[in-house]
Amino acid sequence: MSLIKYIAIAALSLFGLVLALIGILSVTHDTPVTSVIAEGDKDGPPSVEDPLFARSIELFTGTHIDPGNSVQILLNGNGTYPLLWKDIGSAQRTLTVQMYYSQPGAVADTMAKYLMDRAQHKVRVLLLLDAFGSQPLKREWLDSLKRAGVEVRWLRPLRWYTLQKAAQRSHVRVVVVDGKIGYTGGFGLADYWLGDGHHADQWRETNVRFEGPTVSALQAAFAAAWAEATGELLTGDLFFPKSSFADVGDVQAGLMYSIPSTGSTPAERFLALSIAGARKTLYISNSYFVPGENFMQLLLAAAKRGVDVRVITVGDKTDVKTTWYAGRTYYEKLLEGGVKIYEYQPTMMHAKSIVVDGIWSYMGSMNFDNRSLSFNNESLLVSLDRHVGAQMDSIFIDDIKWSKEIKLDEFRKRPLSGRILEWGAQKLRRVL
Repeated sequence: MSLIKYIAIAALSLFGLVLALIGILSVTHDTPVTSVIAEGDKDGPPSVEDPLFARSIELFTGTHIDPGNSVQILLNGNGTYPLLWKDIGSAQRTLTVQMYYSQPGAVADTMAKYLMDRAQHKVRVLLLLDAFGSQPLKREWLDSLKRAGVEVRWLRPLRWYTLQKAAQRSHVRVVVVDGKIGYTGGFGLADYWLGDGHHADQWRETNVRFEGPTVSALQAAFAAAWAEATGELLTGDLFFPKSSFADVGDVQAGLMYSIPSTGSTPAERFLALSIAGARKTLYISNSYFVPGENFMQLLLAAAKRGVDVRVITVGDKTDVKTTWYAGRTYYEKLLEGGVKIYEYQPTMMHAKSIVVDGIWSYMGSMNFDNRSLSFNNESLLVSLDRHVGAQMDSIFIDDIKWSKEIKLDEFRKRPLSGRILEWGAQKLRRVL
């Protein structure tokens, strides 16, 4: 073999190695923010009650917090689907629906029934499904929707030439009725979201229904994803009616919509500012709680300055055991630092919410892990309102009744087998 061939093979091998390294780094990058500082301010970063806090959220995440909204917190399937079906059934002009996770069953069939009915009544119905999370849906189900006039599209289909983007999913949940009523949260089209959240196979979930100016932001999030999937950018009065911008309540609210980036993301900056803004209480409910070193230190710093920091997460009834084990590797340091941790007992805890000082709260799709913060599109309804905050505090305290508090001395006595699984899972935490 000639020297030129050896050089060519070596160059190709090096090129392949570089591409492989780029691929590995693209799916394992972490959130870079390690602290939140306020130079020259002895009180530190703005508290959630400081007018500068809302302004900071807008500047760092693009989240506009507007007055004039009504916000209704919906718990579990029993508190969500009956109202959702009623609103969808009332649509007169447009229905936009985006789902991450879907599987065949009663919930999917009910959604299909209402969407087909509205399409047959000349409502423009758009359904956008994540190509990874909604794979279980049957072709027959999709074909029946299309025959009825529903416009169905797949977001980010998996192809050999898009494998570099395979880890970047849209975890967003959107339902917008006539551009005036919005829903987001952690729900999807699967039957384990039915029920009261207190029994096996009836997941504990927190969703939200809202009206007012913030609905247009949710519609815009859908429109961005629809444009990605179809090339069609939705605008105009049909999808953004002028009447939707009118005040319908007294809640200051906004939509935090996060998309992946190579550096710090809106989701990461949003969460860091929210933790740094706590002065009294910080109550976190999250299904996949894997904070990583940086966010663990932010939580410990909050506890050190006297904030009552509590976390409710999944117990052993989780649907992803690897993530549960990875999250448990942070328990010992958090408990030592004064953070209280609870594991929900009756069923899978799938809620994703935070309430800070009884006034700043969010509920939506974002998990407390690297995947949500670094790789996924996520949507959160945020609220700067004491009435909504009081409701969220009350829900959190009630969930504690259904949870087991993790005590430091007891946790240290867990079996070696569990520690080994935790160690292994923690090594994968960036991609879980």
